[in-house]
Amino acid sequence: MLKRTIIVGGGITGLAVAYRLKQVAPDVAVTLIEREARLGGKIVTDRVDDFVIEGGPDTFLSYKPRGLGLCRELGLEARLQGTNSAHRRTYVARADQLYDLPEGLTGLIPTRLGPLLRSRLISPWGKLRMGLDYVIPPRAADGDESVAAFVERRLGREVYARLIEPLLSGIYAGDGAQLSLAATFPQLRQAELSSGGLIKGVLAARRLAPVLQPNGQAWPAFVTPTTGLAEIVEALEAHLANVEIVRPVDVVSLEAASPGYRVNLANGEQRAADAVILATPAFAAAGLVAGVDAPLAAALRAIPYVSTATLSVAYPVADILRPLDGYGYLIPQAENRPILACTWTSSKFPHRAPPGFGLIRAFIGRANQPDALQRDDEDLVGLVRAELKRTLGITAPPSLWRLFRWPHAMPQYTLGHLERLAVIDRRLQAHPGLFVAGHAYRGVGIPDCIASGETAASGAAQFLNAGPRET
Repeated sequence: MLKRTIIVGGGITGLAVAYRLKQVAPDVAVTLIEREARLGGKIVTDRVDDFVIEGGPDTFLSYKPRGLGLCRELGLEARLQGTNSAHRRTYVARADQLYDLPEGLTGLIPTRLGPLLRSRLISPWGKLRMGLDYVIPPRAADGDESVAAFVERRLGREVYARLIEPLLSGIYAGDGAQLSLAATFPQLRQAELSSGGLIKGVLAARRLAPVLQPNGQAWPAFVTPTTGLAEIVEALEAHLANVEIVRPVDVVSLEAASPGYRVNLANGEQRAADAVILATPAFAAAGLVAGVDAPLAAALRAIPYVSTATLSVAYPVADILRPLDGYGYLIPQAENRPILACTWTSSKFPHRAPPGFGLIRAFIGRANQPDALQRDDEDLVGLVRAELKRTLGITAPPSLWRLFRWPHAMPQYTLGHLERLAVIDRRLQAHPGLFVAGHAYRGVGIPDCIASGETAASGAAQFLNAGPRET
């Protein structure tokens, strides 16, 4: 009579599923299956020699509620801190120079006129063209358009190429000419329609009340636990004592049974479940459900991915000729450089490097570039060293480096993404008790993954409360 749920995938999404499911359905037997020996997926924190090095994401957005919300539930709120306010600036690379990114960007869009007018990143003509947003009427036609087409239509091509595209690439590592506005930044189209102009609409949205800390002060936009995002994974794992965690073992396929499903493992074992939640990349979920629903598998497989890598390097401060007086810099796609961005981690979060050292993290790989993961380790280190010599004057070898490879890591919400989601949702309705969750669907950030997992957990609990019992 015991109801059983299997979660496939032990990243932040799968862990959030397990945590929430045990809260809302405590009598359900929950098994989480993870192919790797460790939990956390793309959240991996390397703590070595007084350095705190993130291999994947290093912060999350405070205004998206489920990041802060889960940290509060786990007792981590007091350990959260924002980025260093003493070095709040960010740069954009052009040729061999770094230009200040204008302050006052909200959802990619500049909302403060002064910093933009003073910026040397945009030409006088580009600034005039951007000002036309106040008089250009909203597009009358319905339907989706790419982020690049929308921004160029409202603000001009130069503002897109020099300002918006590098910010967009920093989020999705994607091509703005292919990314769907409706799937990535629907609020920008809504701002255009509701206010008659993009900047006017974003300014109106800024008047919403900020998220407050317990002391009454507003949270910084980006926050993270003191010793890295792995604290969230470790806290979740500690709360899952009543969840069976099976690792490292791969799930090879899923079969419909009567009732429920059979989950087939690479070690030959079969597990029966009333409900199954696939907290995996979309392409992995496609392989698992191929024998259950071919159209569902096709829709999942149609979500494209980009491979990326991060390389963190540490240097004595004396070896860094340019001051690390900001959070780092972005590199526009038009620069045609293999590096996407460089974060000056020791300035962004000073506690993540010991005194006297600078810690820098480079992001490698984006859409429309050769797969960075085809290069060997020394080649990738060489690419980053060449970039840092060019921009920071560093010629010495790093005192420490850590490379993290992420094959097919970043889902791309390309044009047609919402239609693909509609097909996925419709096909899932034909398979009660089967759910998908993760960053492939409705948000790529950590709070989005948590929210996706919690939604799947609630759906599974509702199904189990009404569904058949296993005998």
